[in-house]
Amino acid sequence: MELLTFRLSMVACCMALLGHVTVSQRSTIQHQDFISWDDLSVEKYTRTMDAVDGDASRVILVSKDGTGDSTTVQGAVDMIPDGNKERVKILINPGVYREKVIVPKTKPFISFIGNQSSETVISFHLRASDRYSNGQNVGTFDSATVAVESDYFCANGITFENTAPAAQPGEEGMQAVALRLTGDKAMIYRCRILGSQDTLFDHYGRHYFYDCYIQGSIDFIFGSARSLYQACTLHAVAETYGAVAASQRNSPLDNSGFSFLECRLNGTGLLYLGRAWGRYARVVYSYCQLEGIILPEGWNDWGDPSRKSTVYFGQFNCKGDGANLQGRVSWARSLTYLEAKPFMNRGYIDGELWLRL
Repeated sequence: MELLTFRLSMVACCMALLGHVTVSQRSTIQHQDFISWDDLSVEKYTRTMDAVDGDASRVILVSKDGTGDSTTVQGAVDMIPDGNKERVKILINPGVYREKVIVPKTKPFISFIGNQSSETVISFHLRASDRYSNGQNVGTFDSATVAVESDYFCANGITFENTAPAAQPGEEGMQAVALRLTGDKAMIYRCRILGSQDTLFDHYGRHYFYDCYIQGSIDFIFGSARSLYQACTLHAVAETYGAVAASQRNSPLDNSGFSFLECRLNGTGLLYLGRAWGRYARVVYSYCQLEGIILPEGWNDWGDPSRKSTVYFGQFNCKGDGANLQGRVSWARSLTYLEAKPFMNRGYIDGELWLRL
């Protein structure tokens, strides 16, 4: 009898210990350091932020008509506590949300999920030369309609828009960012990013853009991130001259740059494929369809001839009138398969470490 009592007490202690470990470590167990397709969709919506331990994710509904949890996107972001360790999905009903939104560094694992027909629009209109009430210029950095500074951000079916007037070549202070990504490990899926000069500030971190539509005129994708753009449409709205990408890679040790894979480049104006914003700028196009709006020389050294020997600008197996390598600058690269291979899959952005797609 005493032996049985002892064994039962041991079982009870083990179960209590197991229960204690499960509760105390639950956030660690559920904390998913990767992005999956589930993070980009909402199957069930429960109108509460008071998630029960064990729930896979929480959903906040944004609706302009007041039937959701918030009438603004920023209001929904503000509902999420700092130091969040679980995925929170912000489901945004169709409508035009005219507001600036910032997702701070302290709030990772957030998804913006909208309508697949691009009826969900977050729109604002600031330019770098605009001034705050204190007279200070806004600047390019803070002109962003949506700024994401946290890690593991996702967006699906959202239009990010800056409606500032279109910039003309050489015009000062017309930079107008629609989306700024400063956090690490972000996925943007089936989104539209619309603007003119400096539309997408691909600032820092590793990012994956898949099946997106990105519109602009001058350096409309720019920054210091290491990003893969796959199956995206790059649509130029330049009236005269412009450029697609401006990489700010400033050191040969800096593992950054833009890879465009299976993308389509079309629109208006005459464009450079890339400009050497940084001395070691890196931009590669592989298996892309390039319409005849590309300037024959293809690339620009940012007015610094010394950068011709340090940049990494290349093409591999691209098609279309704009893909013709005749007339390209002598310092551009016509890549072999082996040279292009590191840029042609999610391994370029260490996707095996944080993407489960």
